[in-house]
Amino acid sequence: MPTTHIPTRAWGWLTAAWAIALLSTLAALFIGEVMGMTPCLLCWYQRICMFPLAVMLGMAAYRGERQGALYALPLAASGTALAAYHTALVAGWVPAWWVPCGTGPSCARQKLDILDGIQIPWLSLVAFLAITLLLITYLRKTRS
Repeated sequence: MPTTHIPTRAWGWLTAAWAIALLSTLAALFIGEVMGMTPCLLCWYQRICMFPLAVMLGMAAYRGERQGALYALPLAASGTALAAYHTALVAGWVPAWWVPCGTGPSCARQKLDILDGIQIPWLSLVAFLAITLLLITYLRKTRS
């Protein structure tokens, strides 16, 4: 039951952001746990931003609370920045001495691509950017 009256259209923006976060979280868990791929350091940082979004945005959408979107926005923006850096690293746009990964899987050489060449960091960037834009739109439409 919503605690505040939010127009149905505005609620849709928040629900869409939650759906993307939930799908991204489930996909990351599937890739790591079912497919057995160990995430690189930058992937772990992106997971740190994405996993709480699935819970926070779900609660905010269910309860109709604007504060949940306010709290989620910094996580989504941070994830966008991390994913953009990771995407630039995989694309070779960042010098090799900027690579943050030490031991473990390489952040620059991804082994998994989807849909004939789309790599995981690109998908992460699209998801975080979409969530960020949906939250900004939602917050503007529910401004008091």
